[in-house]
Amino acid sequence: MVSCTCAVVHGKSQRFSVETLTLEDPRPGEVLVEIAGVGICHTDIVVRDQYYPTPLLAVLGHEGSGRVLKVGAGVTKVEPGDHVVLAFGSCGECINCKQGKPGYCLNFFGYNFAGCRPDGSKPYQAADGSPISGCFFSQSSFGTHALALERNVVKIGKDVPLELMGPLGCGISTGAGTVMNALRPGAGSSIAIFGAGSVGLSAVMAAKAVGCTTIIAVDLNQDRLNFALELGATHVVNGREGNSVEKIQELTGGLGVEYSIECTSVPAVFRQAVDCLRVTGQCALVGAAALGTEVTFDMNSILFGRSVRGVIEGESVPDIFIPQLIELWKQGRFPFDKLVRFYKLDEINEAVEASEKGSVLKPILCTAA
Repeated sequence: MVSCTCAVVHGKSQRFSVETLTLEDPRPGEVLVEIAGVGICHTDIVVRDQYYPTPLLAVLGHEGSGRVLKVGAGVTKVEPGDHVVLAFGSCGECINCKQGKPGYCLNFFGYNFAGCRPDGSKPYQAADGSPISGCFFSQSSFGTHALALERNVVKIGKDVPLELMGPLGCGISTGAGTVMNALRPGAGSSIAIFGAGSVGLSAVMAAKAVGCTTIIAVDLNQDRLNFALELGATHVVNGREGNSVEKIQELTGGLGVEYSIECTSVPAVFRQAVDCLRVTGQCALVGAAALGTEVTFDMNSILFGRSVRGVIEGESVPDIFIPQLIELWKQGRFPFDKLVRFYKLDEINEAVEASEKGSVLKPILCTAA
């Protein structure tokens, strides 16, 4: 057992409370990690607000990075002292996992949103001995320590700043991977990215890295659009200023873009992301909307070879993709560090508020003493 300091959410839309908890030692197949930094992701916020039926009175957080302290029986992938990024959980046994598609694990909910291990146990205890939900994304990294599975820890080199790397486990990989792994645009192609938050801007950087020559960022925040230009966008469209679809068509000679990504989870914006496609174009949905959210399209638009698909976790295999992104970052070709602002763990509510207001793109909580 280890004593740890964690941010706990007690109820829907409530503020996080920083508390001292007890965390179990790793069981077989588990890894105990001392967290150095953890990103705050939109998914943490929507779970707090109960868009998804995840148990609360819980430790959230799913973009952790840190140092391995202990490993459970049978773990061979990492050893104490290794530096790791914590990614999402997956079973490794279903047909999708075996086909190299862990983001579409048939047991994804249980490994990421159930609030407990697959056997129903909870590794955290409050000071009075009562159980606290955890295992969020198979990590619950809003704290000084986290228990992960061998499957979702990714060993990284010790030559990079450990506290910076956590967001590669989810949000940054989602944006970049949607471009690099899912859509795979060719050099010279065109893409429109709706939503210039951390996911959308990661997609902008990835689109530049793979050689897209028309990269259009769409948002309502002009400061973010200006930042998108710094990161590689060739054009920007402010959704407050006229018809975004018409502007994208003008920028592409009336044809529309070959690819689009919807990051906002707003149905009207999703419709725009489809309507701006050229014939045979492809739109990827990554925005996380509340369960039951619906959208409508013109069937004739889809009929002409256009397609719409959802993308989870950037369709990445974390052990492969996260080291690739780190190497691109080291070469200066994927400067995701420009999105980041650091906070202390006890400043989590200020960091969440800044994220919600849009004044900070990617807050990272530094948890080391």
